[in-house]
Amino acid sequence: MELQILPDAETVAKKAVQVITELAWERTHLTGKFFFAVSGGSTPWKVLRQLAETAALPWEAIDLFQVDERIAPAGDAQRNLTRIKENLLNHSALTKKQIHAMPVEQTDIESAAESYAQQLIKLCGNPPKLDLIHLGLGEDGHTASLLPGDPARNSRELVVVTNKYQGLQRMTMTYPTINAARRRLWIVTGTHKQPMLERLYHGDESIPAGLVERDNAIILADQNAAGAL
Repeated sequence: MELQILPDAETVAKKAVQVITELAWERTHLTGKFFFAVSGGSTPWKVLRQLAETAALPWEAIDLFQVDERIAPAGDAQRNLTRIKENLLNHSALTKKQIHAMPVEQTDIESAAESYAQQLIKLCGNPPKLDLIHLGLGEDGHTASLLPGDPARNSRELVVVTNKYQGLQRMTMTYPTINAARRRLWIVTGTHKQPMLERLYHGDESIPAGLVERDNAIILADQNAAGAL
């Protein structure tokens, strides 16, 4: 696992844009497609906005997926999709049909999760092999919506529904999907992330983030999150 420590969150965002852009062109030249999955978070929204406004990307070749999503109505401010539209779709050449939104508005949410898994398989193979998956790190050590103590952590399905967390259930990719990706990009900023970043970097498998495959993974962290690292 590669760790790059950068001065601040803005610099982390700029470096993330560089990493994403380089890999997008590499994969597009090889296959004609770039399969990219994003998580939520304040710094990632900056990354998406910078991608939209500054990056010379092969937009027509991108298929964008969600790593996880809150089960809430369309347009809800807590939805990751709302922020994806605000920061990326509305400012880039990406089209709606290129964004594969998690179907969290369906009544049968378990069937909706299976439907999203089948969509991944159809586009990315079986098991689905995303080119790049962006991950965040929670203060409790969770990543995606794989939470401490939640049975979803142990699922071998590709996409599952979690128990309630902060008042809402989530739909999330699981370890089989995350670990099959060609590359994993961690974005970690803020002093409140210091304890868990240290545990992640040293391979602590007692936290959910520690169970993510370490090969072909890069952590971009600001100095506040890195602390003594």
